[in-house]
Amino acid sequence: MIKDKIIAKRYADAFMAFAKETIGLDNAIQEIKLLKNVVIHENPGFMEILTHEGIGHSEKRDFVERVLDGNFSQELKSFLILLLDKERFVNLPDIMEYIRVYYSYGEEVEALLKTSTILDAEQIKDIENKLENKLHKKFKFYIDVDADLLGGVQVIMGDDTIIDGSVKKRLSDLKEKLRGVRV
Repeated sequence: MIKDKIIAKRYADAFMAFAKETIGLDNAIQEIKLLKNVVIHENPGFMEILTHEGIGHSEKRDFVERVLDGNFSQELKSFLILLLDKERFVNLPDIMEYIRVYYSYGEEVEALLKTSTILDAEQIKDIENKLENKLHKKFKFYIDVDADLLGGVQVIMGDDTIIDGSVKKRLSDLKEKLRGVRV
């Protein structure tokens, strides 16, 4: 399942980077939502046709062009055809979910900021500014105090730890290095 998440992230990020330069992020997000809520949700046969092994590749490509013609951008149609070409169409639901979670809020990402002690507003703002500059995203933090970290912070976005600057992690890394040292 981790492989599927990596695939979804890569394709979603690539599509959104492309769409940002052509139709814009807002239009791309709206088209993905429309595709998910109207085309796929209300027409379950759409996914069945495009993932069915008995239907030829060229028929699937023609189907995408016919069904989405006039209502969706050429960028989205090209993206769906790319998924067909790379045999990744089964990953489309995960790709759409990734886009919903990571791009739907005006590039603001919800993240959990775990700390070992209570931080004041200035410290939180400093962490937020550093992350925004490094990752080029806006963050909305939820704060969690976790004494098990022993010190430092962890930033968790979705199921992924983005940054683990906790003392607990550093001690764990040091322990692994020491196990590999021969005396």
